[in-house]
Amino acid sequence: MKAIVVFESLWGNTAAAARAIAEGIGLEAQAMTTSEAAGEAIAGADLIVAGAPVLGFRLPTEDMRESIRKNPGKAPAPPDLSQPSMRTWLEGLPEGHGCCAAFETRLRMSPGGSTSTILHDLEELGYRPIAKGGRFIVKGKYGPLRDGELEKARHWGEELAGVMAAP
Repeated sequence: MKAIVVFESLWGNTAAAARAIAEGIGLEAQAMTTSEAAGEAIAGADLIVAGAPVLGFRLPTEDMRESIRKNPGKAPAPPDLSQPSMRTWLEGLPEGHGCCAAFETRLRMSPGGSTSTILHDLEELGYRPIAKGGRFIVKGKYGPLRDGELEKARHWGEELAGVMAAP
Protein backbone atom coordinates (compact mmCIF):
# COMPACT_ATOMS: atom_id res chain seq x y z
CA MET A 1 0.00 0.00 0.00
CA LYS A 2 1.32 3.41 -0.97
CA ALA A 3 0.29 5.99 1.65
CA ILE A 4 1.06 9.71 1.53
CA VAL A 5 0.51 12.10 4.44
CA VAL A 6 0.64 15.61 3.00
CA PHE A 7 0.58 18.73 5.15
CA GLU A 8 0.54 22.49 5.32
CA SER A 9 2.31 23.59 8.49
CA LEU A 10 3.08 27.13 9.59
CA TRP A 11 4.74 26.65 13.00
CA GLY A 12 5.59 22.94 12.83
CA ASN A 13 2.60 21.51 14.70
CA THR A 14 0.83 20.07 11.65
CA ALA A 15 4.15 18.72 10.34
CA ALA A 16 4.74 16.91 13.65
CA ALA A 17 1.23 15.44 13.58
CA ALA A 18 1.73 14.35 9.94
CA ARG A 19 4.97 12.54 10.78
CA ALA A 20 3.27 10.78 13.71
CA ILE A 21 0.33 9.74 11.51
CA ALA A 22 2.75 8.35 8.90
CA GLU A 23 4.57 6.40 11.64
CA GLY A 24 1.25 4.96 12.74
CA ILE A 25 0.33 3.91 9.22
CA GLY A 26 3.65 2.10 8.87
CA LEU A 27 6.78 1.89 6.77
CA GLU A 28 4.86 2.32 3.52
CA ALA A 29 3.73 5.82 4.53
CA GLN A 30 5.59 9.05 3.88
CA ALA A 31 4.91 12.48 5.35
CA MET A 32 5.42 15.23 2.75
CA THR A 33 5.03 18.97 2.45
CA THR A 34 2.60 20.26 -0.15
CA SER A 35 5.54 20.97 -2.49
CA GLU A 36 6.98 17.45 -2.09
CA ALA A 37 3.62 15.71 -2.66
CA ALA A 38 3.50 16.05 -6.43
CA GLY A 39 4.04 14.01 -9.57
CA GLU A 40 5.62 10.59 -9.06
CA ALA A 41 5.61 11.04 -5.28
CA ILE A 42 1.82 10.73 -5.19
CA ALA A 43 1.16 8.78 -8.39
CA GLY A 44 -0.78 5.62 -7.65
CA ALA A 45 -1.28 6.41 -3.97
CA ASP A 46 -3.69 4.01 -2.31
CA LEU A 47 -4.22 6.43 0.58
CA ILE A 48 -3.82 10.20 0.77
CA VAL A 49 -4.07 11.74 4.22
CA ALA A 50 -4.06 15.55 4.03
CA GLY A 51 -3.82 18.00 6.90
CA ALA A 52 -3.59 21.68 7.72
CA PRO A 53 -4.01 24.03 10.66
CA VAL A 54 -7.26 25.77 11.45
CA LEU A 55 -6.96 29.55 11.08
CA GLY A 56 -9.90 31.88 11.37
CA PHE A 57 -12.11 28.83 12.04
CA ARG A 58 -11.32 27.20 8.65
CA LEU A 59 -8.71 25.96 6.22
CA PRO A 60 -6.25 28.84 5.74
CA THR A 61 -6.78 31.02 2.70
CA GLU A 62 -4.12 32.83 0.66
CA ASP A 63 -5.31 36.12 2.21
CA MET A 64 -4.75 34.69 5.71
CA ARG A 65 -1.26 33.51 4.76
CA GLU A 66 -0.44 36.93 3.31
CA SER A 67 -1.66 38.61 6.48
CA ILE A 68 0.60 36.32 8.55
CA ARG A 69 3.51 37.10 6.23
CA LYS A 70 3.02 40.84 6.77
CA ASN A 71 2.28 40.62 10.50
CA PRO A 72 3.59 37.42 12.09
CA GLY A 73 2.47 38.50 15.55
CA LYS A 74 4.30 37.22 18.62
CA ALA A 75 5.11 33.78 17.27
CA PRO A 76 8.17 32.14 18.83
CA ALA A 77 9.52 31.55 15.30
CA PRO A 78 8.66 32.86 11.84
CA PRO A 79 5.90 30.93 10.06
CA ASP A 80 6.90 28.61 7.23
CA LEU A 81 5.16 30.12 4.23
CA SER A 82 7.61 28.63 1.72
CA GLN A 83 5.32 25.72 0.81
CA PRO A 84 2.09 25.98 -1.19
CA SER A 85 -1.06 26.16 0.89
CA MET A 86 -3.26 23.08 1.25
CA ARG A 87 -5.89 24.88 -0.84
CA THR A 88 -3.38 25.38 -3.67
CA TRP A 89 -2.19 21.78 -3.40
CA LEU A 90 -5.76 20.47 -3.60
CA GLU A 91 -6.45 22.65 -6.65
CA GLY A 92 -3.49 21.06 -8.45
CA LEU A 93 -4.12 17.46 -7.37
CA PRO A 94 -5.09 15.20 -10.27
CA GLU A 95 -8.15 13.01 -10.10
CA GLY A 96 -7.61 9.70 -8.36
CA HIS A 97 -9.30 6.54 -7.21
CA GLY A 98 -7.65 5.82 -3.88
CA CYS A 99 -8.83 6.37 -0.34
CA CYS A 100 -8.43 9.52 1.71
CA ALA A 101 -8.58 11.01 5.18
CA ALA A 102 -8.04 14.51 6.56
CA PHE A 103 -6.69 16.00 9.77
CA GLU A 104 -6.19 19.37 11.37
CA THR A 105 -4.31 21.05 14.17
CA ARG A 106 -6.42 23.45 16.18
CA LEU A 107 -7.15 25.16 19.45
CA ARG A 108 -9.29 23.05 21.78
CA MET A 109 -12.44 25.17 21.63
CA SER A 110 -12.12 26.42 18.05
CA PRO A 111 -15.35 26.26 16.06
CA GLY A 112 -15.16 25.34 12.40
CA GLY A 113 -12.24 23.43 11.00
CA SER A 114 -10.14 22.35 8.03
CA THR A 115 -11.06 18.69 7.61
CA SER A 116 -14.47 19.13 5.99
CA THR A 117 -13.05 21.32 3.21
CA ILE A 118 -10.13 18.97 2.61
CA LEU A 119 -12.36 15.89 2.51
CA HIS A 120 -14.88 17.60 0.22
CA ASP A 121 -12.16 18.56 -2.26
CA LEU A 122 -10.60 15.08 -2.17
CA GLU A 123 -14.02 13.47 -2.74
CA GLU A 124 -14.64 15.80 -5.71
CA LEU A 125 -11.41 14.44 -7.21
CA GLY A 126 -12.55 10.83 -6.85
CA TYR A 127 -10.96 9.82 -3.55
CA ARG A 128 -13.05 7.86 -1.03
CA PRO A 129 -12.99 8.97 2.64
CA ILE A 130 -12.31 6.16 5.10
CA ALA A 131 -12.48 8.02 8.41
CA LYS A 132 -13.81 11.08 10.16
CA GLY A 133 -11.34 13.95 10.33
CA GLY A 134 -8.54 13.72 12.85
CA ARG A 135 -8.21 16.66 15.22
CA PHE A 136 -5.05 17.37 17.16
CA ILE A 137 -4.92 20.12 19.75
CA VAL A 138 -2.25 22.79 20.11
CA LYS A 139 -1.44 24.84 23.20
CA GLY A 140 -2.09 28.47 22.38
CA LYS A 141 -2.06 30.14 19.00
CA TYR A 142 1.36 28.87 17.89
CA GLY A 143 1.61 25.54 19.69
CA PRO A 144 3.24 23.26 20.55
CA LEU A 145 0.91 20.27 20.38
CA ARG A 146 -0.60 19.38 23.73
CA ASP A 147 0.82 16.47 25.67
CA GLY A 148 -0.43 13.18 24.26
CA GLU A 149 -1.43 14.56 20.84
CA LEU A 150 1.47 12.94 18.98
CA GLU A 151 0.52 9.58 20.47
CA LYS A 152 -3.09 10.24 19.47
CA ALA A 153 -1.91 11.02 15.91
CA ARG A 154 0.13 7.79 15.75
CA HIS A 155 -2.86 5.82 16.96
CA TRP A 156 -5.10 7.46 14.35
CA GLY A 157 -2.55 6.47 11.69
CA GLU A 158 -2.72 2.87 12.98
CA GLU A 159 -6.51 2.99 12.69
CA LEU A 160 -6.27 4.23 9.10
CA ALA A 161 -3.86 1.39 8.26
CA GLY A 162 -6.30 -1.07 9.83
CA VAL A 163 -9.17 0.21 7.69
CA MET A 164 -7.01 -0.08 4.57
CA ALA A 165 -5.97 -3.64 5.47
CA ALA A 166 -9.54 -4.81 6.14
CA PRO A 167 -11.07 -6.98 3.40
